[in-house]
Amino acid sequence: MKHASHRKVAVQGEHRRGIGWQILGIVAEILLTMAVVCALYVAWQMWWTGVQSEHEQAQTLESVSWSEPGEDGEEVTIAQAQEGDPPLQPESAQEGDLIAQVYIPRFGSSWQRNLVEGTSLEQLNRHGLGHYTTSQMPGQVGNFAIAGHRNGYGQPLGDVDKLEEGDKIIIRTEDYWYVYTYTSYEIVLPEDVYVISPNPENPGETPTKRMITLTTCEPKYSTPTHRWIAYGELDYWAKVSDGVPAELATTDEQGAVKFASTSTQSVVSRIDSLQPFVIGALVVWAVLFIAAAVAWRWPVLRQIRSGERRRPDASIYGWLLRIHPGVLPVRLIMLALLIFAAAAALFQWGFPWAAANIPILQEMSNFTAVD
Repeated sequence: MKHASHRKVAVQGEHRRGIGWQILGIVAEILLTMAVVCALYVAWQMWWTGVQSEHEQAQTLESVSWSEPGEDGEEVTIAQAQEGDPPLQPESAQEGDLIAQVYIPRFGSSWQRNLVEGTSLEQLNRHGLGHYTTSQMPGQVGNFAIAGHRNGYGQPLGDVDKLEEGDKIIIRTEDYWYVYTYTSYEIVLPEDVYVISPNPENPGETPTKRMITLTTCEPKYSTPTHRWIAYGELDYWAKVSDGVPAELATTDEQGAVKFASTSTQSVVSRIDSLQPFVIGALVVWAVLFIAAAVAWRWPVLRQIRSGERRRPDASIYGWLLRIHPGVLPVRLIMLALLIFAAAAALFQWGFPWAAANIPILQEMSNFTAVD
């Protein structure tokens, strides 16, 4: 009894920090929380939008019946260049239709993006690359013009500045390959729309070349004040039924030809929505909360009321930890579940809303809400 009395007196004799210091502590917690939310927003913009775009592209490819070179163990061959004018495919397309796949070996063997009709933010955010509807189709005389994000949404043209003269830009429609050779680039203002005209080299004159133009933002990581324009010219065309272009083929030790593109859908990109994860985390939290309340009740609050533990300083996260029942490891798990649910909710609903409705974030993110 004497030992317990001395312990209680010692605990009660410990002083809390002054009110001013406690307020500063809460402000520090709020500022740190805001910093974490900002970091999560950057992760959403730089990474998660790309995951969603990859998911959408995989879904789009599954909706068409295009054959993949070498699928089902079939032998792969080198598709030979064809004579004559390239065939027109597709002849026309509706907004959002898949018209081609794009391969640029300079960006890596796993780099491959869908190309859909239209360059609205909805199409670019969801699918990767968009075709200017007023420009020519693949292989046509004139200018086959493409737009894509340089940052976020999978940053399909994030490495456009790494292109070197002679690099190949390969377009695959359902039945044909169109192999372009990169020639040059220029940086222009957004209003310089001549770059997507039929003859960007001599605007207003009748085109004679079969060109491709890639357009994206400049600079890469800040408010885009200019546009980076990459040009190329058609080298040759081939049939998908004949195999793959030499630029997309490798040869193993036995001399067998392999399709060099190793693009595979990442595990995380198979996630369609984070809503089930938010709900699941909250359900597990609720179950643990009830079980801990039954098994242990609130030992920390009981010790504070009885004087066995000093009254703690004001703290947002300390309060969240104390109001949970159970022993410390269980309370930490429950707090982690709440934080995870909150972060997932921000990714699913909070950040998309902010990027679509807060002007400065709209300008930075190029985000548009998609139903």
